[in-house]
Amino acid sequence: MTDPRVFRALVVDDEPTARDVVCSFLEEVANVEVVGQAAHGRAAVAEARDLQPDLLFLDVQMPDMDGFAVLEELGDEAPAGVVLVTAHDQYARRAFEVHAVDYVTKPFGRPRFMAAVERAVRRLEADHALDTRETLRSLILRLRSDGAGATLVSADPPDSEGPARIGVRIGNRTTIIPVQEIDWLEADEDLVRLHTAGKAHLVSGRMKDFELRLSSGRFHRIHRSVIVNLDRVRMLERDRDGGGVVVLHQGVRLRVSRRRWDQLEAALGLDFTG
Repeated sequence: MTDPRVFRALVVDDEPTARDVVCSFLEEVANVEVVGQAAHGRAAVAEARDLQPDLLFLDVQMPDMDGFAVLEELGDEAPAGVVLVTAHDQYARRAFEVHAVDYVTKPFGRPRFMAAVERAVRRLEADHALDTRETLRSLILRLRSDGAGATLVSADPPDSEGPARIGVRIGNRTTIIPVQEIDWLEADEDLVRLHTAGKAHLVSGRMKDFELRLSSGRFHRIHRSVIVNLDRVRMLERDRDGGGVVVLHQGVRLRVSRRRWDQLEAALGLDFTG
């Protein structure tokens, strides 16, 4: 029997006492090891890139760079397990938008914090199990031509413009999806969900692969976990922090990361007047 995996944690808070409390609680968790601490946002970005932790316990309000800006700066390098720990409860909705595992409001007691840790660890364990399962499934697919589960196959050979159609294969059945009918794509752990006309198709794959495969003139990545069909964008709503939201024609609202906003406007070819 192998030993349980130990997850590496980085604790970020500008208050030393708050960091001490979080670290002391984490000392009680057998499969979590605190590998670093940071007192402000810039240091958090540097430490996260250097240490590559699995867990990030992150304060929201800090003097130089808030927690959301830290996550935006890290982008795809952000750990899978993010727990926001803050004295301010008005950021709960944004915590959901940045895919935080949990949102703990100070002052918190041991039961509430431990519940957040347990939830984060369960997420990481599930991700690890999924990685293993996907690796095994990939090996099986190479050995068996009929495959298993949902797999993305190309109905057109890829070229500089990207395929015109893609196929979602489940067993011996393949659903053909015209690329122009895809409204948006979102990451779902190590899977990708394709949204088309109110329907969703879950397939194995990674966002980076889809970003490279689909036509850059039609599709654009607006967040580490979202790619949008530019033809479906109806409205832009920008926040004060530089990020914002795109509203699609069917009313779906999707978060745009701050560092991708200017790229989105350029990709849309906007000509501002008035």
